[in-house]
Amino acid sequence: MLKLTRRTEYGLIALVHLTDREGEVVSSTEIGERYPVPKRLLAEALKALQQAGLLHSTRGAHGGYSLTRSADEITLGEIVTALEGRPTLTSCEGLGALQASGACDVQHVCPIRTPLQRLRTGMWNLLEGVSLRSLADRSVNPTDLFASEHEPAAILHVHARALPQAPGLR
Repeated sequence: MLKLTRRTEYGLIALVHLTDREGEVVSSTEIGERYPVPKRLLAEALKALQQAGLLHSTRGAHGGYSLTRSADEITLGEIVTALEGRPTLTSCEGLGALQASGACDVQHVCPIRTPLQRLRTGMWNLLEGVSLRSLADRSVNPTDLFASEHEPAAILHVHARALPQAPGLR
């Protein structure tokens, strides 16, 4: 359902590398030589992360990038937002859908809007709960990244009876 773009994947690779070298200025050339990723997409990702305030850029012969904050303070949600915007689940969540047609024809009776908004919020909370440091920590079990007082199943569970019933629909 949520699929990250290549640009985001390359940005995450670069950020994990910068986390491993935290406190140092690392060139895009070094990152590109270490990981076989397209230089253009890597450069675009680094630029977007710098514009979002997650990276500091240093010019010159010994220039490159460094994290603006501790990797403990940067979240996966911030990174995804910087590289591709907040994810949407339905077409009515995107600005383009409402601008193109003016309004949603079924909004007033839509049985999925509220439950999917809760699902989106739950997924977003999960992304916001994962730090760059925990993502970079190779000793962490990937399923432990999302461990919190709110289990994913509890966040994402939607009771059928909680769905609003549209007139004439069963």
